[in-house]
Amino acid sequence: MAKGHPDLLDADAISRAEALGLHARYIVEGYMAGEHRSPYRGFAIEFAQHREYAPGDDLRRLDWKVLGRTDRYYVKQYEQETNYVAHLLLDGSESMNYGSGKLTKLQYGKMLAAVLAYLILHQGDAVALGIFDETLRDYAPRSDNKSTIHSIMQRLAAFQGGAGTSIASLLHDMARQTRRKGIFILISDCLDDEQKILEGIQHLRFGGHEVILLHTLDPDELEFPFQGMVEFHGLEGIAPLQTQPANIRKSYLKELELFLKTLREGCERNQCHYLQVRINQPLQELLSGYLAFRLKTAR
Repeated sequence: MAKGHPDLLDADAISRAEALGLHARYIVEGYMAGEHRSPYRGFAIEFAQHREYAPGDDLRRLDWKVLGRTDRYYVKQYEQETNYVAHLLLDGSESMNYGSGKLTKLQYGKMLAAVLAYLILHQGDAVALGIFDETLRDYAPRSDNKSTIHSIMQRLAAFQGGAGTSIASLLHDMARQTRRKGIFILISDCLDDEQKILEGIQHLRFGGHEVILLHTLDPDELEFPFQGMVEFHGLEGIAPLQTQPANIRKSYLKELELFLKTLREGCERNQCHYLQVRINQPLQELLSGYLAFRLKTAR
C-alpha cells in the first residue's frame, strides 16, 4: 500500500492541528470527568489476569473467591483491558467533502478520529491512524506514547481529500498485514460497493479483530430535503444531474433504506458494531452515547 503523507510542517496545518487537539482534549476530559474507570474497561470477554485492587477500581470486578482464600483484594482484568491496539481508518475520499452545514463529513471524521485517538492514548493503550481514498494516503504506525497525539493531529489537519475510494481493498490489506488482534474503527460514508465492504469487514473479523463502523453521513443524505429545480454535482467521477428532487425523492429514499439496511444487517452478522453518525450531532453526545452502549453490551 502507498504510504505517502502530506507536509506535516506546514504552518496552517500545524495551527489547524493545535485547534483540533484542543477540541479533542476538551471533549475527552469533559467525558472522563464523570467516569471513575476507563470507558473501554470490559470490552473483551476473555479473562486475562488478576491485579491488586487500587482506589477507584470498579468494586464489581473484585474476585471474592480470591479474597476469601487470601484475605487480599484483587480485581479481574480482561484481555483488551491489559493492552490493545486501536486502528483508526478515516475515509478521505472526495464524497467525504460534502457538508450541508458548518462541517463536511471529512471535517467531522477528522474530529471524531482526533477524539478517539486522544481517548485511547490517554488510557495508555496504542493507536494507529490510516487515512485513505483509493489507496492508503497517510499512515501513523501504532504507538502508546502520549506524545504521538501531536503527529496524529498534524496528519489529520493537513490531509485534503479529493479522489475516489476503495474501502474493501484497504480492509483486506489490513487484515492480511495485521497479525496482532486489535480494534479497527472505520470512519466512512461507505459510498462504495457495500457487499465488498462487508467482505472486508468479515476478513478482519476472521482474523480475530473487533470492527466498529462509524457510518458518517450528512443529514441531507438521509432526509433529501431539496426543493425546486436542483443541479446535483456528482462526486468521485459521477456526472452532474439537473432534476426536480420531488421526482426522485421516493426512489432515492427507497435505495437509501436498502443501502443502510444491507450495511447494518451485514455488520450484525459479522458481530461488528454499526453506528450511524450524523455530522450535525455534537461529538460529546456521540462519544458518551456510544461508550455507554459498549459498556452495557460488554457486561
